[in-house]
Amino acid sequence: MISALAGTANTDETPEAPKWLRDEQTLRAGRTEWREGGCARCGPKKAARRRRPFGRTVGTMRIVIAGGHGQIALRLERLLAARGYEVAGIIRRHEQTDDLRAAGAEPVLCDLESASVEEVAAHLQGADAAVFAAGAGPGSGAARKDTVDRGAAVLFADAAVRTGVRRHVVVSSMGADPKHEGDQVFDAYLRAKGEADAYVRGLDALDWTILRPGQLTDDAGTGLVRLEAATGRGPIPRDDVAAVLAELLETPATAGLTLEVISGSTPVSVAVKSVAGN
Repeated sequence: MISALAGTANTDETPEAPKWLRDEQTLRAGRTEWREGGCARCGPKKAARRRRPFGRTVGTMRIVIAGGHGQIALRLERLLAARGYEVAGIIRRHEQTDDLRAAGAEPVLCDLESASVEEVAAHLQGADAAVFAAGAGPGSGAARKDTVDRGAAVLFADAAVRTGVRRHVVVSSMGADPKHEGDQVFDAYLRAKGEADAYVRGLDALDWTILRPGQLTDDAGTGLVRLEAATGRGPIPRDDVAAVLAELLETPATAGLTLEVISGSTPVSVAVKSVAGN
């Protein structure tokens, strides 16, 4: 799966760091993680020559994922850990910690429905990027759609602003709209997601990207997608959603975009490059 989305030939050359990683607003003082000697936080031995499977060498970059035990989040954690990133997943239950460790992520216990912005911000300290992948999940009522899919997303974004973590990727839903009408639980879900998306888009302090997948399946990923501002409805394996998220995190020119994704015929890396900067 990694090779399917890589889109980069093997090379021993160290690439220039992405702009958002080099940006002084993202890097804290003393954290020049792309220099040859390694990073100030990790030291040269740990960070100097971390190699991704497809041949690029990077410094250790920390990514924090809200909703770290979700089905997409666990897949994303495995991908990012395999690429050499330092990954942390925010979870509510202690019994979920082993699953995160197995995925290569550091478990962070925090209930986003009851935590303060200060508490969440403390967990984002030292991060270079944040991903909101939390959701109330099937079987939950309209009230929890509001507290998790809207409230927790807003809280997480505010915490990212407070700590200066600019790169911010949100897993939303196709059809999300704050003005969506209807009285069913799914209608409340689409309104909650839409309100959260609108809030994040209004934060100038974030370099946000919002991803809206189609109908999620547990089929094996193909590495082939359709990624556009509007794709129309269709299914997509969770594997491929995670692959797109990983590629978006590495593509700073996708900041400011709200994208839909379904299964298609374009390799993930090519699809992301095609929308970057649009």
